[in-house]
Order: sequence, then structure tokens, then C-alpha cells
Amino acid sequence: MPDQTVSSLSTQSVAPQRIRMSPADREILRPLAATLATFASRPSEHAKRDLWYRHNALQPTRPLIFCDPENGWNEIITASHLQSQGDLARDWEMTLRKEIFWADSMGDDKVIDAAFRVPHVYHESDWGMTHQIIKVASHGSYRWDPPLKNLDDISQLRFPTITVDRQASDNLLDLAQATFGDLLTVSRRTAWWWSLGMTRTLINLRGLSEMMLDMCDNPRQLHQLMAILRDGHLAKLDFLQTSNLLSLNNDNTYVGSGGFGFTRQLPQNDFAGQVRTIDMWGFCESQETVQVSPTMFEEFVFPYQLPLVQRFGLNCYGCCEPVHNRWHVVKRFPRLRRVSVSPWADPAKMAEYLQADYIYSLKPSPADLAAPQIDEPAIRAKLRRAIEITRGCRLEIIMKDNHTIGNNPQNVARWCQIAREEAQRL
Repeated sequence: MPDQTVSSLSTQSVAPQRIRMSPADREILRPLAATLATFASRPSEHAKRDLWYRHNALQPTRPLIFCDPENGWNEIITASHLQSQGDLARDWEMTLRKEIFWADSMGDDKVIDAAFRVPHVYHESDWGMTHQIIKVASHGSYRWDPPLKNLDDISQLRFPTITVDRQASDNLLDLAQATFGDLLTVSRRTAWWWSLGMTRTLINLRGLSEMMLDMCDNPRQLHQLMAILRDGHLAKLDFLQTSNLLSLNNDNTYVGSGGFGFTRQLPQNDFAGQVRTIDMWGFCESQETVQVSPTMFEEFVFPYQLPLVQRFGLNCYGCCEPVHNRWHVVKRFPRLRRVSVSPWADPAKMAEYLQADYIYSLKPSPADLAAPQIDEPAIRAKLRRAIEITRGCRLEIIMKDNHTIGNNPQNVARWCQIAREEAQRL
């Protein structure tokens, strides 16, 4: 899940030749930005912001609701809705229209800001090997060809490097400022990673089945490989920090696999203006090891994620993997604040484990929204049960991971309405 900033370009670099805007496209985008600014000025946005601050501080609130349809956005805002012509303009238009839909139609607790963020223009190299994606359609399932077929080839791996195109980055920021600067607060913020969990990189390089077999057949070499991935990720954090490329995420920035970063606990008291990892939220998960025993997770994953998690001021853990059977390991991560409770987790056990000491980030099944007409009584019953199970917890309810919303945009709005009604019953 990428960082949910106002700009859809936050997780990808922009080709320098795309940094241009026609006068006609500019005239299409500016009214959208003005509409967004109007929504952002509502008193309700301040109330939602305060809720997130209290929630992230582990103070009691009603359950917070957030819905990101993810691939379902393509069924809410289709190509026919976009009026601009240029590639960059269409990216920005899609971003603005998403924010307006959130503000006007979604009905969740996402705070609407009068802000627009653009990323750096950069290139990140691979690990010395690249997996090949094999798919038959632009969306849907795929397989990949992992390149590290022989563990004796580990020596061929190298740490990725990041090269920032400073001129193109400044040009992109200047263009956004010229387009929106009198309407929105324009800033530069780059999502250099989503998760620092490493196991996705591991299976991309080695393969999923191969990784699990290595735990039994080649444990020494697997430890060696994980150490390389750990050190490469640490080197990346060091480069970003020393190069002053990091940004605070203690605001309306999506953190972890659910929720927003509003907190007054970050940055640290000695913060002097240059962002360090200790001033930020961090995030790890290990969805790829869902079929791995807690003992093997503790041996092959935890000790390599730990040095990364230790770098951050507050931490989130987990995504789609159920963590109830490895909680005794996960809870040892320092400054852990937000924990994902996926549809495959045991909700009662997680409520017992988390109580009021962590944020219980509940992920209802996205299948609930996949039909053209949702089953409202079933959705209400499941949400009501979840809220009852988690009484006393610091609950947020996050709808995400949708591959489809049944081609019915009203599904997400109706889900949010039901979730809010159930949350307000407390």
C-alpha cells in the first residue's frame, strides 16, 4: 500500500520529459484544486484531525473509519471522467478527483487537506539481479521468474543505489507551484518505501517455494541472504537521511497498512530540521511468510527486521498476514504502536493481546464490496461483532485491498456509512 498523499506520483519517479502542462490542462485542473480547498476548509476536517491525534496517542475514541478502494478507484473514476490530455495532467487530475470523492462522497474519517505533494525525480537500481514478471493481463494474477536460482550466486548481489535528478525534481515542484500554489499548499515529499519488511524482496529474488525450502535445506545461506537484504535496507536509510531526502510523516500521511500518522510524539525533542528515521513512523510486515511457523519467523525474519524497526520513533507492523500466532515475537519490536489485524487473524486473540496498548488496525474482508450489490445486513453484522470483540481496544477499521468494488461506486460510500453507524453505537 503506497503512501496516501494528495499526489498519485508519490511512489514512482516521473520521467523528465513528462514534466510539462498545457494551458488547457491547467484550466481543467485549477477548478478541481479550488474545490478541494473548499472542502478542506470545513470545520469537520479539524474534528477528524483531532480524532486521529487522540487515537494515535492511544486515547479512547470511537472507532475510526477509513476506506481506500485501491484498484476499485478505476471503477469510481474511469478514463472517461478525466478531461485533461497530458500524461502528468491526467495523473494529477486523477489524484484531485480521488480527494474530492473522499471529501464529498466517501463518508469516512480521512482528513481532507488543502495540500498537493510531488515526489523527487529519481532512479533506484536493482540488487544486481531483477526478477521477470510474467502476466497475461495488465491487472490480476501473475507469476515471476526469480533470478537467484543458486544460492552460491549470492556474491553477485549489490546494494541498490538511488540517483536523484535534482533539476527535474525542482522543475516538477515549480510546475506544481505554478499550477496550484495560490490554491493549495504545494510541497515535495517522496515515499521512498512502503514497507521495510524485506521478505517481498527476498521471494522476488529467490522464489516463494525456494525461500521456504531454504529454511530447512539451506539455513546458513538463507541467513547470509537476509543479512545482505538487511544491510542494503539500512544503507538506503543512511543515504536518505544523510542526503536530507526524508520527510516527516507525523501528519495526514498514510502509515503502515492502515491509518494516518497524526501524532505529537514525533519528531523527537531534539529535532533540528533535518528529518531522521527516528523522527518518523516505520513499518514492517512479512506477508510472504504467512505459511512459515512462528519459530522459523523468529529465526529467519525477526532478527533482520529488528535493526530496521529500531531506527524509527513509532512503528507499525503487519498487513494481510495474520499475526496472532507470532504475536509473542512481533510484540518485541520497539515502539510498536499500530498492529494490522487482517481478515485471516483471530480477532478475539488480537483484542486480548492488543487491548488499549496498541492500535488495533482491523481489516475487514474486501470481498464484502466485490459484488454489484453488497450484502448490507451481513456487513453490518460482521462490523458489529468486530466492534463488540474489540471493546476497550483502540480500534480503527480500514477497508482496503479491493481488486473490484463490483463496478458500483456506491458500494464504498454505503460501506462507510454502515461502518460509521456501527462505530457510533458505542
